[in-house]
Amino acid sequence: MKRVSLKKRFRVKNIFVFVVLVYLGFQMLSLGFLLDLKDVKGVAKYYLENDIKDTQSANVVTSIVVNYRGFDTLGEVTVLFLAATGLGAILSGYRKVKKQKILANTMLQYGSKPLLAIIILFGAYIFIHGHLSPGGGFQGGTVIATGFLLMLLALEGYEIKHGYIKWTESLAGLTFVTVGLFGLFLLGSFLADFLPLGKVGNLFSSGVIPIIYVAVGFKVGSELTGLLDNMMGVVE
Repeated sequence: MKRVSLKKRFRVKNIFVFVVLVYLGFQMLSLGFLLDLKDVKGVAKYYLENDIKDTQSANVVTSIVVNYRGFDTLGEVTVLFLAATGLGAILSGYRKVKKQKILANTMLQYGSKPLLAIIILFGAYIFIHGHLSPGGGFQGGTVIATGFLLMLLALEGYEIKHGYIKWTESLAGLTFVTVGLFGLFLLGSFLADFLPLGKVGNLFSSGVIPIIYVAVGFKVGSELTGLLDNMMGVVE
């Protein structure tokens, strides 16, 4: 009897797992498409029924995060800022090794710079289109931070200008608060939608939601990039 090699059995096992995951994924999608609105109750039902009428946003999650519970989102961004500040204070007693021996291959070193531009563009696309497609400020900002993480890992001695990060983060946070205060003064509630809603599906639609998500994207990207840079090459 012919023995099957360990490598071949491992390959067959991976293919089987992949097929099962794809099948389960399609099953979950089909269940989502078959969801009846009558089965949804309470606040969730209000969101699903009134999202387009209230915000003209194609992404219901975006409407909830930025519009219906936008003040809570401001709190989440504040928590992220405090976490970044706290980590920076903890690492202030440590010194960074300036010359690190990075074992990155030549392809990664030369490919990281053009990839950074593409990653930043992709991250910006995610938070600019957060009201039209899945994604938003937190996701887009995280994608941008991964681009700078790639640079830190690929290039020896690469340094991030923290002055630019601080200015970007501060302006993004100020934009968020300013838009919220405009809604408070004009319509009586913080983050109230005082801009034209436009038509669902258009880029310039959903009132203040795209502006807030752009601000959140820049703020999250700046904070995470600063965190990653602070943690690179730190020793006692």
